[in-house]
Formats: sequence, structure tokens, C-alpha cells
Amino acid sequence: MPSIFMRGSLGIPVLADESAPVSHPRGTLRRVGVALPPSLSPSSISQFKECPLAFKFSYVERLPQPPSPWTSKGTLVHRALELLMGRPGPARTIDAALEDLATATAELSIHPDFTELALTDDEWAAFHASAAELVRKYFTLEDPTTVNPIGLELKLEARLEGVRVRGIIDRLDLDADGELVVIDYKTGSVPGERFEAKSLAGVHMYALLCEQMLGRRPARVQLYYLSKPEMIIATPTEQTVNGVAKRTTALWSAIEGAASRDDFRPHPGRLCDFCAYRPYCPAHGGDPAEAAELRGPGAVIAPTLPLAPAGTSA
Repeated sequence: MPSIFMRGSLGIPVLADESAPVSHPRGTLRRVGVALPPSLSPSSISQFKECPLAFKFSYVERLPQPPSPWTSKGTLVHRALELLMGRPGPARTIDAALEDLATATAELSIHPDFTELALTDDEWAAFHASAAELVRKYFTLEDPTTVNPIGLELKLEARLEGVRVRGIIDRLDLDADGELVVIDYKTGSVPGERFEAKSLAGVHMYALLCEQMLGRRPARVQLYYLSKPEMIIATPTEQTVNGVAKRTTALWSAIEGAASRDDFRPHPGRLCDFCAYRPYCPAHGGDPAEAAELRGPGAVIAPTLPLAPAGTSA
């Protein structure tokens, strides 16, 4: 968007309030709002913080994204570990985990996240070898024969001052002291110190959801980074849980404001190279209106301005 000075020199109205009406020869143009997403989750909260425009594409317009090898691999490994934890404790061996990985591979072979991956035979071989290595590395983080999972892929939901918040916990354990423990598997790289707090924000949200739905705050939240492997552990407190609740309601207010004006702006950064919506981002020379083509053949791309009513002159 041109600077205020340039916009004025180009004859574009310069407004102190970008949401105010704009003068136009045929009448008055006003920013038209868009619908709010039905709920928030740790991933959608993270997306809005990273880039409001990508949030709009994904959670407001719900535009599909093509699968990527790293996200599909994460889905595969998560499913294998879910199957492993469904076994009796003594049966949770590495050999059993690799059998479960094979089962997960067969289950997901017809899923679009896998059928739409454009990989060569060598790339597929590397994909599956990497997934198996991640499963093996899990065993260096804990002895699965000793854990007591009471929830797998557990769906939780709560309301915070009118905001519906939901999340899916990879694993909820009951430890030897009878305390709840939230486990979150990560197949990506371990974040640096600068981004560690951000990574923990999601599991603190899970702690809040547990407290809201189950009436108990987990004693620990644990992130298992399988690629290194490394474990990050945090202890939820009343302060951290209340902080998550306050930040979530504040962020919801920001989303409401953006939706009321349809003003979701791009935030260029380190993740742009991995964003499926980059071709439609104005920060990279794209047109957001053309993102509707992601819905596939037959999608209608809305015009930037409303069409003139039938019967009016051009």
C-alpha cells in the first residue's frame, strides 16, 4: 500500500480512520466485514500472531492448502505413536512401534495429505526412513512401558468470556502421583530460546482446557521434540493459566476488530517461504482475491468492489 504522502498525491483519500467511509463517484464505499471463525485453537492463535492475512485465508475463508512432506510426516508419526499407546504397557516396544508405523502408513495411504504429495521414489524412501527414525528417537525420551495414558488425541473445548476455545491433546497421562501430564509430540526442529515460550503457549492452552473441562490443572506440560530428540517441560500455575486466558480474550478482540473491517494484513517474516498462500500475498506481489482458486475448478473470485446492480449504466 502506498504511503500516506503518496496516496494523497495519487488522489486516493487519506483517512485518519481506515475503517471510515470512502468517497466514490457512485456513492459511499465502506469496508465490509467478514464472518468470525467459530472458535480458536492453539494453532489458529499462533497463525494470527504470525500473519493475520494467512489466518484469514486458513480460518476465516477456510481455503485448502496443498500438503507438504513435513506436515504429512508429522501426521504419520503422530498416528503411529497413538497406535503404540493403545497397546498394553509391556507391549510398547520399538518393534511394535515400527509395526504401528506400517499400519499408520497403510491407513493414511489414501488420504489427500499423502496422495497429493508430489515425491519421487527416492524422496518417498527418504520420507519413510525419516518417519521411522523419528519413531525410534521417541524411545530415547521416555520408556513407554511405564507411562499411563488416559487420553489419546483428546478433544477439549471451553468458553472464555464468549470465545469458544478448542484443542486436541496428543496424550494425557496420569503419573505415579496421580497427577495429570499433557504430552505434545513435535516432529519439527527444536526452537531457539527466543521462540521457546511461543512453543509452550500452546500446551499452556491445553492446561487451561483441562482445568476448564476436567476440573484439574495438569502438573506438567511436556513437549517431545523427536528430531533432536529433546524434551521441554513446563509447570502450569494459576498465573500462567490466567495469563493464557487473558491473552486469548484480548486476541479475540483483535480478531473481531479485523473481521469487522475485513482488515487482515500480511506480516512478512521467516515463515513466508513455507506459506502456501504466498502467491496471493500483496507483500509478495500477489492478489488476495485470487486465493479463491484454491477451492478448485468452478470457484468464483469475488471482485474487489461490488458489481453495479443490473440495469445501471457502466
